[in-house]
Amino acid sequence: MNTEHNLKINSERLWDSLMEMAKVGPGVAGGCNRQTLTDEDADGRKLFQKWCEEAGMTMGVDAMGTMFMTREGTDPEALPVYMGSHLDTQPTGGKYDGVLGVLGALEAVRTMNDLDIKTKHPIVITNWANEEGARFAPAMLASGVFAGKHTLDYAYGRTDLEGKTYGEELARIGWKGDEEVGARKMHAYYELHIEQGPILEAEGKDIGVVTHCQGLWWLEFTLTGKEAHTGSTPMAMRTNAGLAMARILEMVQEVAMDHQPNAVGGVGQMQFSPNSRNVLPGTVVFTVDIRTPSIDKLTSMRSQIEARAEKICEELGVGYAVEAVGHFDPVTFTPELVSNVRNAAETLGYSYMDLVSGAGHDACWAAAVAPTTMIMCPCVDGLSHNEAEEISPEWAAAGTDVLLHAVLETAEIVE
Repeated sequence: MNTEHNLKINSERLWDSLMEMAKVGPGVAGGCNRQTLTDEDADGRKLFQKWCEEAGMTMGVDAMGTMFMTREGTDPEALPVYMGSHLDTQPTGGKYDGVLGVLGALEAVRTMNDLDIKTKHPIVITNWANEEGARFAPAMLASGVFAGKHTLDYAYGRTDLEGKTYGEELARIGWKGDEEVGARKMHAYYELHIEQGPILEAEGKDIGVVTHCQGLWWLEFTLTGKEAHTGSTPMAMRTNAGLAMARILEMVQEVAMDHQPNAVGGVGQMQFSPNSRNVLPGTVVFTVDIRTPSIDKLTSMRSQIEARAEKICEELGVGYAVEAVGHFDPVTFTPELVSNVRNAAETLGYSYMDLVSGAGHDACWAAAVAPTTMIMCPCVDGLSHNEAEEISPEWAAAGTDVLLHAVLETAEIVE
């Protein structure tokens, strides 16, 4: 392909789009709260649909609510090249996590239109539903169904903290499509994302060439104690689920440290019931998140954590149950696409380095059904899943420039 070396996107237009989308479902501290299948999510989808249709694209929506916006290619038999990410956010999410990948893809298409670039392969922008998993666990739910990792019935039955199901809420907001999930075939899939970590900024690099993605287990523990008055129940007569949880949290830290390097573990969500200041909890529910790019370490960590947690509960007389509510194995991205990203960064004169993604992404499931890779740009202090999440317009433009070149390499420009 003889793409012009200086071919670049309209960085001001990209940034304006990011800022406009950020107004949909604004947070309370400068970020966004556009959780999956809320009214705010529906509004964000409508805005994205409007922009894509203005760019000459046509829309398809599957039964999980994932949006597919298509730019036609010159060969009707050629499989499409996909690019995208997600528009849903954490409850206190930032303006760029996922959104950059979707709107960067849109900007790439807009640039192709501006320059009248035609491609052999159609190009499709994807807005995957429920990537975050904040409201309906597990994360990457729609792409997981697309890749055959979950059934549609399983996904529809997932509930939020209010007991509302995914299927009901998808129908309520009007984004339940008629396409069969996973019926689409991909020639390739590219995903642009902010790093969500501090490495690129610390190393002074513009682009992360993502070679692998860590594997993950989310283990949801339910500990059952005995509700009792915190002031009048003797210490030796307590069945304290909160104490068991505290010991398990410390143990998770120990297990993660014992599996260094390149392994992490922690807890980000917990619920006490009845959650009263002067009542020992009858039930404690919390989720342990463990990740590593090594399948052997991932298996070992899960085994040790579950065995040691059960022993802790036995010693304290606390009831114990654990359920795996999220999982994917470590992913190795497609070498040819990885090379396309590396070559694009070099062609454009951007500094780059190879990177392993510490977070899970829809690309992890897409990799099970098509050649896949990711591109990352830095974020300030590595901060994400936080309303203070920040990137620069220059970082956003660099990542999108690389996305544009890599996608055109795969989609094949028609001269």
